[in-house]
Amino acid sequence: MRRPAILLSLFVPLLAAGCTQSATPVAAPSPTAAVTPTAAVTLKGAGRFTDADTAAIAYDRKLAPAGSQASLTAESIGGRTTSSLVVEGLLPKRTYGAHLHTNPCGAKPDDAGPHFQHHGKSASAANEVWLDVTTDAEGTGRATARNDWALEPGHLPRALVIHAQPTTSTGPSAGTAGSRVACLTLN
Repeated sequence: MRRPAILLSLFVPLLAAGCTQSATPVAAPSPTAAVTPTAAVTLKGAGRFTDADTAAIAYDRKLAPAGSQASLTAESIGGRTTSSLVVEGLLPKRTYGAHLHTNPCGAKPDDAGPHFQHHGKSASAANEVWLDVTTDAEGTGRATARNDWALEPGHLPRALVIHAQPTTSTGPSAGTAGSRVACLTLN
């Protein structure tokens, strides 16, 4: 009855060979292959709009009255970004444009820089985060934007700017929304 021992002596090396890694090199991804970040990125900002605190600052008290406030969360998971805005105390029954911008808020409205763009130079709801918000009778409103791209560490928006008018979505003035009313710095 040496057969089982002989078979076992032939079978064990085959099992061991099947468990080793192949020496065949694996091709590296091409430089143009899409890379999807695996880490989640979350940005937040909240506050009452003041006249001096650049973390949440009002530039136009007629359109962002004393006591008005906002909060924003932008979260990227699985290659998609969802941004949610809540405003309170703004003028009732009015639509404001709102966008993410490249720089933190500052003492002057233009300190927040231009609109944050995912890639490229096109002003569109697909390449930027547009959160136009319409307030109710009490001046409260909510807006959500969903983008099919992820926020990338090293290339993040730093502020939310609320504008005086709704965002123009087409034509040569696409992306414009009037003067800057208030700004919220994001962390």
